[in-house]
Amino acid sequence: MVLHEDGDAVIAVGQPSHAWLSGQLARAWGNERFGAVSPWEEVCLGAEQHDVGMAGWDLEPELNPETGRPRSFMEMALETHLELWSAAPGRLRAQSRYAALLVSMHGTGLYERRDLAALEAEQAREVRDFLRSGRALQDELLAELRADPATAAHADPATVARNRSLVWTWDSLSLALLLDWTPHEARDVPARDGVLAMSLRAQDGSPGRCSLDPWPFSSDRVGVRCEGRRLEGRYEDEEEMRAALGRAPWVTLAFELVPAEDAGRGG
Repeated sequence: MVLHEDGDAVIAVGQPSHAWLSGQLARAWGNERFGAVSPWEEVCLGAEQHDVGMAGWDLEPELNPETGRPRSFMEMALETHLELWSAAPGRLRAQSRYAALLVSMHGTGLYERRDLAALEAEQAREVRDFLRSGRALQDELLAELRADPATAAHADPATVARNRSLVWTWDSLSLALLLDWTPHEARDVPARDGVLAMSLRAQDGSPGRCSLDPWPFSSDRVGVRCEGRRLEGRYEDEEEMRAALGRAPWVTLAFELVPAEDAGRGG
């Protein structure tokens, strides 16, 4: 769950809704400088469903007793996070092997960046087991995709690596929008010729409006949105918090992205 601060309240955005925002970025992506997304449907699906493992948990989130609010994805216990990510690729495999591959790679990518030396010995072992099983699944999926004439052309190492990085980029931009991380720099963004850094900046006086530099879309501006519940108050009891969340009004969070050179213009 992503928690978007809203005055004294918080807008609780489920991870699948955050991922939906990532999918919208994916479907708008591509121009002469950044190239096309390929295979289109599979990569967009992977972006849109990259947090499919969190869907059930977000319907009944745990209470963070220190904040009185639902636990965000950054506050989850390691064991819970690993369990949910372990199940995610299998759920999407029933729909698309290629999308499942990207989801699995996204999950292992998150843990490849962890400092295992900073974890307790048992936790470090669990992370290593997760990485080992995830890579084994990826090898299995890649073998299937490369043996299938319908998918082999997109399963070469360079294409898969590019698409993995694209999903990472869209995830990063989506979180930056939802959590007000601006100014934010996305690094190693795949372009037609190599990789580059991309800057996301909020526009003063224009809530929800941000500039991107360089511009990765074919349209001259892009609108994206997601949904969450506006939860007021803080809670000591988990069931009370869940009941309040279930009653909380729905809110749509909308964002507009424009090129940096157009950022100062109204629209």
